[in-house]
Parts: sequence; structure tokens; C-alpha cells
Amino acid sequence: MLTKSSRIFIAGHQGMVGSAIQRALNSRGYERLIVAGRDEVDLTSQSATAEFFAASQPEVVIIAAAKVGGIHANDTYPAEFIYENLMIECNCIHQAHLSDVEQLVFLGSSCIYPRLADQPMTENALLAGPLEPTNEPYAIAKIAGIKLCESYNRQHGRDYRSLMPTNLYGPGDNFHPSNSHVIPGLMRRIHEANEAHAEQVPVWGTGRARREFLHVDDLAAATAFVLELPRGDYLAHTSAQQSHINVGCGEDVSIGELAQAICDVVGFQGELQYDHSKPDGTPRKLLDTSLINALGWRPEIGLAEGLAGTYEWFLHNRELARG
Repeated sequence: MLTKSSRIFIAGHQGMVGSAIQRALNSRGYERLIVAGRDEVDLTSQSATAEFFAASQPEVVIIAAAKVGGIHANDTYPAEFIYENLMIECNCIHQAHLSDVEQLVFLGSSCIYPRLADQPMTENALLAGPLEPTNEPYAIAKIAGIKLCESYNRQHGRDYRSLMPTNLYGPGDNFHPSNSHVIPGLMRRIHEANEAHAEQVPVWGTGRARREFLHVDDLAAATAFVLELPRGDYLAHTSAQQSHINVGCGEDVSIGELAQAICDVVGFQGELQYDHSKPDGTPRKLLDTSLINALGWRPEIGLAEGLAGTYEWFLHNRELARG
């Protein structure tokens, strides 16, 4: 049973998502958080993961560790994306079971859904059609994580829950010029164009693709909320065959609208130049969040507020953020 003194292992606490979850749990009074950096435990190694679980003896596990990136990174390094993510989730979920961890939360991604899924995408859309080719290896790894949780629940009676967040952003994001997600990538590019007094800034694709964005602190709050849900309440809204829950804000914007919003935050007054030779990716990705809303959770941070806070973090962490 989860208590404030439960030993909770946050896998991936140094990343944007894991660090936000650590902040959220600390603010809620959880006293015994277990964290370990990559130099302390290699979660892609079965033996290293087993040794770590034996030594730390967690009672609850949250899997925020993952290899992540934007369209370019996913398309360039498909082998790393499928291999590393499969290894991390397989090792953590299996070792949680072997260590008799009853409660676990696995964090996936909205890219698990078919490329042309009906919008907004419900949890039932999983495996209903072909995936977006540019991030298919990553998506398959995340689907496997969901099915691992479902399988251990079904066969061993575990309480392993899965959350599928939409596109995330916020403090601690990766601002690498080519391997980042869309918000940090655009924010860095627009910031540097503004510094250089450039008249134009490139934007990948047509600008017409639509995306939903959730601040990482809202995801962290949702993770804590779902972690604290009584098992009966969670199971009443899911099943052994469909255990995952969408987490989003329920609204989307075009990439063009997003780019202009970032220009407004940065103060860039030049022209957005769309590069049609670059892929748009999935035409639209909007999650149906009625399930988690019915359970009692909603996000609190709007996009304009979130972008402003993210840019402020970037300005104060330039060396850390530049990648």
C-alpha cells in the first residue's frame, strides 16, 4: 500500500520528466525517493538493474527513463530508439516483478497511436492501424511497455499502470539543435536568430501539422495523481487488456501557430521560413483525455504561460541547455 514513507524508485530522475516527478513527489511529502544516475546504474543492462533493485529494495517504481528525441533523432537513430527503450522497460518491469513490487507506473507516449487515428485519439485506438514511419521504432518500444504491464497484471496480479502523455515541454528540456523535440528546437533556433538580428528563421515542414502540448509539471502532477488512485478506481476505468490512460490538455495548435507563439515569447519579429523538404510527421496528434478527466485530473498550465517559463529557464541555463 502506497504511503508517504514508501520507497519509490524514479527511473530517469535526471531527465526533464523524471526531475519534474521528483519535484512533484517531494512537494507532496514523499520521504523516501530512490534515485540513481546513469553512472550509478545502467538500466539497459539486466544484471546491473537486478543488482540495483536488490540493493535499493524499492516498493514502488516509476519508469520515466527513456531515450527520446524529435523527428530527426527518431529517423536517424531508429536502432538506438527501439533497443534502448525496450531494454530499459523490460529490465525495470521484470525486476520490479521479481522484487515483489506491487505498484508501478510506466510512462509512454502519444506516438503509440496510428498515424491516421481518428481525432482526438482514445485509448481504444492502440494497434488499430499503421504507425507514423518516422518514429515507429520508438512507438513499438512504448507499446511493448504497455503490454508488459498488462501481462504482469494479468498473469501475476500486479498493479502496473501506464500513462500516455502528449508532447511534453518545460524546464530541463533538451535544446539540441537537431535532436530535440519541436518546442525546444524552435525556441533555440528563434532565440539564436533574434540574437543574430536575422530577418528569417527556418521551420521544418509546412507548419500545418497540428500538435498538442503539455507542460512537464502537469504530467508530473498527473503521475502523482494516478499513483495515488486507489486500485479499484483505476481498474474501474481500465482493464487487464487496456491498462493505459492518456494524459494531455485536450487542445492542439498548428506548428505555424506554435512557432509564432515562441516568436512572441522571444521577441523575434522576423519571418518564419517553412522548409517543405522536411517531414511534417503525423498530420495531427490530439489525445482524448476524457478518461483521466473523469477520474478527477486536469492540467493547470496554459501554453502561453508554459512557453514563457520554459524560455526563462533556457535563458538561465544556457550552457546546460545547448546540447
